[in-house]
Amino acid sequence: MKEKIHPATYPVLFVDGEHEWTGISTAKTNNTRTIDGVEHYVVNVEISAFSHPFYTGQKRLVDTAGRVEKFMRRYGQQMQNQGKK
Repeated sequence: MKEKIHPATYPVLFVDGEHEWTGISTAKTNNTRTIDGVEHYVVNVEISAFSHPFYTGQKRLVDTAGRVEKFMRRYGQQMQNQGKK
C-alpha cells in the first residue's frame, strides 16, 4: 500500500444512549474518556446496531404525521383538482 495516503485514525468510544463500544475511526471530538489508560474520543450516535429496531426485534412508533401533512400541503390541492375533472 502507498504510504501517507490514508487518513489518521484514532481510538473512539461510540455511545448510543444505552450502549458503549470502542473502535477505531477518523472522527475526533472535543469530548474524551480514558479507558484502560488510552484516551478515546467520545462520539454520540442516535442509532446503532445495538439499539436499531431491525436488529433488536423491538418495535418503535415512528411519527409519520409530519410527512403526511407535508405531502398534503404540496400535492393536496392538485389531487382535489384532478378529482373534479
